[in-house]
Amino acid sequence: MSARRERIGFVGVGRMGANMARRLHDLGYPVTAVYDTRPDAARELATELGATAAATLAEIADASDVVITVVSDDAAMDRIYTTGGGDSLLANANGKLFINCATVTPSVHVTTQSRVEERGGRSLEACMASSIPQARDGTLYLMVAGRREAFEHAEPLLAALSKKLRYIGPAGEAAKVKALVNMVMNINTAGLAEGLGLGDALGLDLTMLREVFSETGANSRVLETDGGDMQAREHDVYFSAAHAAKDSHIATALAEHEGLNLPLAEATARQYDTMIELGLGELDKSGVAELTFVSRRARQLSKT
Repeated sequence: MSARRERIGFVGVGRMGANMARRLHDLGYPVTAVYDTRPDAARELATELGATAAATLAEIADASDVVITVVSDDAAMDRIYTTGGGDSLLANANGKLFINCATVTPSVHVTTQSRVEERGGRSLEACMASSIPQARDGTLYLMVAGRREAFEHAEPLLAALSKKLRYIGPAGEAAKVKALVNMVMNINTAGLAEGLGLGDALGLDLTMLREVFSETGANSRVLETDGGDMQAREHDVYFSAAHAAKDSHIATALAEHEGLNLPLAEATARQYDTMIELGLGELDKSGVAELTFVSRRARQLSKT
């Protein structure tokens, strides 16, 4: 069957999943079914795309040839691929391809592949290093792992979602790379927040300071994406602090397993944990600046 004619289903239609579905629909791919733990979100997107809002995971697997999952964490992945009875994508996995885009522990992708293959299906991980606008316009950076044959089958579909597509290797390997990408990104974000927070305390003009950073060794991608938001306290969510905490802990757990001490990654994880404790976990990761500016209330609360 041509990739353009395969029926596409989505599990998880939040900010990323919904925009990926819209992108494929715009390109003429038949997005036939969507599912979310928030039924209203699934029904709204289904109406927009002319799809079915599936009531169960088994139903969406039955209605699709390819299922793209965009869920939140390890527990959510285990739940949608449960082998313990109850509703599961595995109920109708035979002959289907599952593309899993969540940032989860690498071993979860290995387990998922094993469970899917036992039911006659195929599984890939397609880890995303981009955000909401890129999901909508098809310019995601995708790191893919799993069986090479499954990747080659899915490549045209994945190319429609991405500006850059990289096959990493067997199951779990792309998730390792993604964990490191987010670990370094989160460290850079927390470091930038500290630099701007200290600059503010010293009475420096922050616009000037960001311009100097951009021309020196202090430059980084997060300076471009988050610096202005930190200064202006505009923390609309593109990548939440809660997700930053989760991803930082995935990386530190991998380091612990390898016997490595990563003090910067551990300190960064604690910063994002603090945001969650203060009720700021649903701010964008740029909201970590709320902990570093002397004039901002969150900094005072974090010290108590």
